[in-house]
This record gives sequence, C-alpha cells and structure tokens, in this order.
Amino acid sequence: MTATSSDLETREDLTYRVLYRGAFALLEVHLRPQQSIKAQSDAMVAMDATVDVEGRLEGGLLGGLGRLFSGESFFFQTLRATRGAGVTHLAPAQPGDLLPIHLDGSTGYILQKDGFLAASEGVEISTTAQNLTKGLFSGEGFFVLKAHGRGMLFAESYGAIHEIDLPAGEEMIIDNGHLVAWPEGMNYKLEKASSGWISSLTSGEGLICRFRGPGKIYIQSRNPSAFAGWLRHLLPNQQRG
Repeated sequence: MTATSSDLETREDLTYRVLYRGAFALLEVHLRPQQSIKAQSDAMVAMDATVDVEGRLEGGLLGGLGRLFSGESFFFQTLRATRGAGVTHLAPAQPGDLLPIHLDGSTGYILQKDGFLAASEGVEISTTAQNLTKGLFSGEGFFVLKAHGRGMLFAESYGAIHEIDLPAGEEMIIDNGHLVAWPEGMNYKLEKASSGWISSLTSGEGLICRFRGPGKIYIQSRNPSAFAGWLRHLLPNQQRG
C-alpha cells in the first residue's frame, strides 16, 4: 500500500479502500460471497475470477433516460461475487479523487453530472429535475443525480476534493463548475457573480451558487469546462475540406 492509499475499512457492511488518493484514485472493494456493488458503466478495472459483471437498467426506462440527461450512462454495472469472495477495482474516466460518503438512510445527497462512480446495494441512484432557472444556468442541466438509502456512495471528481463544513446561518459562494456533492435539502440559490450581467459575463464567472448552512459541501479543485476552454486554445484550427 502506498502513502497515498487509505486503510481498508468496513462501513455499512461494505469493505473498501481508496488507492492513490489525488489525481488518479482507484477504488478497491472486497465483496463477500453473493455480495454486489453497482457502478458507472465501464468503471471496472480488474476483478477476481469469482466476480461476475453485468449491465443493469436500474430504475427502469425512465430512470435510464434521466441518467442520460444528467450526464451519466443509461446502464449501470453490477459486480457480484457469485463464486465466493472476491476483490474488484473501479476507477472513473476523468483524472481526480474519490469521495466516500456514508448514507445513514435519513439524508440523501445531490451529485454533479458525471459525479457518480459506485454505490453499495442499499443505495438508490435516481434523477431529480431542477427548475428552469437552475437547469439553464447552473451548468448541471435539467436533471441532477440523487443518492438516497443506506450504505456507501462513492463520488468522483475532476481534481482534488475539498470539504467545506458550513455552520448554520453562514453563507459560501461557489462556482457551480467546482461542485461535487451536497446534502439534499441544503439551502442554495443561483446569483450573478457581479452586480450586473455584463460584469458577470466578462469576469468569466457568469452565475455562482450561494449556499447557506448548515451542511457539508464537497468541491473539486478543477473545472472541466475551464479545462476544455484552455485546451481549445492549444489545438490547431480544423480546416474544412
């Protein structure tokens, strides 16, 4: 185990650890006989011969379509230790860290688009529609992912993950492109970054999210949209034939 790896731990009947914390995190899950874990499509990196993987449409057709609208895949992977105990390794497509979140059955979490990696059997992943204003301007689309139930949830990020523990009554302004996860029901609203629209747009920020505590907000150190914009400046212009 490297210095960037967490210790093996068991929570809510799931044994796991996160390897290579930071830019290239890898999730290691130890499954008991007949135990399973659900994951984003194409998340499996390696698995023991005792483990089987299959595609599953959780939540039916509408659930699959909702995940597509929220930026996730239509199907989930289900990895089950069908022939005895087994270990599987899962990884996100983007470079970044992993965030283990323990769900106790009382509070769900909202995830950014492309933010779901895996969850234990007792966690349900669904989609929830935002209102028109949030859908148009938050950068998250009309649908976001909602995780609820009891078990372990593993969210992925682009870059490192930073936790903000916001006390009751206090506020924090966050660029929506840096959001990873936050508790369902936490109070937040969208605002212009500056007092005027022109100033907001020319500042490069546009709209921001103003959260009000109490609650823990998880943010990522990099913004995928900002990186895509930077990368476009480096690519040669495509010539049409």
